[in-house]
Amino acid sequence: MKQLIAPPISALAASWRTLCSTAGQAVAVAMVVLLAGCATPKPAEPALPNTLTAAETADGWRLLFNGTNFDGWHNFKDDSVHPGWQVNDGTLVCADPHQAGDIVSVDQFDWFELQLDYNISVAGNSGIMYHVTDKGGAIWATGPEFQLEDNVAAHDPIRCGWLYALYQPPIDPATGKTLDATKPVGQWNHVRLLITPQKCVHEINGVKYFEYVLNSEDFKDRVAKSKFGSMPNFAKSDIGWIGLQGDHGSVSFRNIKIRPISANP
Repeated sequence: MKQLIAPPISALAASWRTLCSTAGQAVAVAMVVLLAGCATPKPAEPALPNTLTAAETADGWRLLFNGTNFDGWHNFKDDSVHPGWQVNDGTLVCADPHQAGDIVSVDQFDWFELQLDYNISVAGNSGIMYHVTDKGGAIWATGPEFQLEDNVAAHDPIRCGWLYALYQPPIDPATGKTLDATKPVGQWNHVRLLITPQKCVHEINGVKYFEYVLNSEDFKDRVAKSKFGSMPNFAKSDIGWIGLQGDHGSVSFRNIKIRPISANP
């Protein structure tokens, strides 16, 4: 009978370590696969500033600022852009209000959805006007204004997102104060402005402030009671330029885009 010879203890230990190592690797691989299946998907990278996605282009959006130069803009009643306006790091900047003045888009728009980001300076005051024409001495003499300002330090009591001197948001039940969705100075805020014959909507950072109807009896009554009541061409045109105010304080803009809308959607 052949005698069985047991392998050395060292050889058994080595075999056991190999088996454990192989099993451990298999378990580790299985755990990685399992966790990968349960992990939260990585969010898509944000779009580059001043660009449109394929879906936005298909929906009719167009850029009003290319992030590189002043193409598509000029000062009000002037073919050039004053030196107070600059293009820095993909932003349209009113860097020196004393040499900037108000600028307007080259193209005119009637009904549209406008979106943009703005970053206001301390105590800064600016605005977005629409339906601006050349029948006034300033863009605000014809175009209603979506007010932009630093709600903390600016002196003007008309706050950011209001339709200047005409409409303001309701009281926020959470604070007991007028609704304010703006972020602090130094942070980017997002504006959505919808202008159609049926309704106009003001939004900041995804929060709806209010809506109104151009040339409704309520709108005309508010205009008559405001400083604009003495301006014969205020809000009289259903088409005009988009205007950015540049004579009150430093402000930066980016991702300025617009989507024309049919008068009868």
